[in-house]
Amino acid sequence: MSTSQARLIAMVDRMPAFPQTVGRILEMTARPDCSPKDLVKVVEHDPVMTMKILRLVNSAYFGLTRTIRSINHGVVMVGINTVKNVALSVAAMGMLPRKNQAGFDTNEFLLHSLGVATVARLLAGRIGVGEKSAPDYFVAGLLHDFGKVVLAQFMPEELRRALELAMDGSQSLHLAERTVIASDHAEIGGLLAASWQLSPELVGCIRHHHDLSVNGDWGIMRDCVFAANQIVRSLGFGDSGNRVIESFPPALEERFGHDLPELIETIGDITQELEKAKIFLKL
Repeated sequence: MSTSQARLIAMVDRMPAFPQTVGRILEMTARPDCSPKDLVKVVEHDPVMTMKILRLVNSAYFGLTRTIRSINHGVVMVGINTVKNVALSVAAMGMLPRKNQAGFDTNEFLLHSLGVATVARLLAGRIGVGEKSAPDYFVAGLLHDFGKVVLAQFMPEELRRALELAMDGSQSLHLAERTVIASDHAEIGGLLAASWQLSPELVGCIRHHHDLSVNGDWGIMRDCVFAANQIVRSLGFGDSGNRVIESFPPALEERFGHDLPELIETIGDITQELEKAKIFLKL
């Protein structure tokens, strides 16, 4: 292992672990025989997590016609996978530092991440991803840039220099990061996702969300996150420190049946959907 790789792993290891409740939820839901009843018991032992999940599932984001008053009812209405991903999203957002020495705006970063999460889930539905798996695409979009959070925490000066290099839009931030630290937030984010014991699909998607030349079981998810990233940048929703909007290569045009401007046009006005995602900011 190189010195730089060892340093990256050491930084990731210093990031907070998920709360015990979330770790237990991830462990349980990874098993095909996960019981809704057992999941409810775990969540209900954490009153704060219970409150936040109920607040979310009763929000305009989910648009349910009936008020959900218990986690048990929530699991029935939205499913195990959605409850799992809501808990994961809440926990991840709780780890965001509000201040850092890199000059990295975490509020704008969070808006961008929520935008990518929302559009990635929307795109997943458009290309036939089932309702059961679609919440995973939201989480992938939410977490795709979390490697930047690691850099802001533990390499603030290096991230500041990379942000300055990318400020004029002449190069993508991940390329500027490679110039400064010989790595980038995608690699670091993949290491973080693995340390959090997220699914291999999420790990691969986060690790390769800038690299369309590599494919795996996470390829469809990665393509949705990549496309969502460009769409959200085009719409100016939030700011992740990257000014470059990348066009679609032929394989991605084939995936979605459109190039980037056409896809934005066919999706139509998603302002309301993006506004709904802001409910996560109020947790």
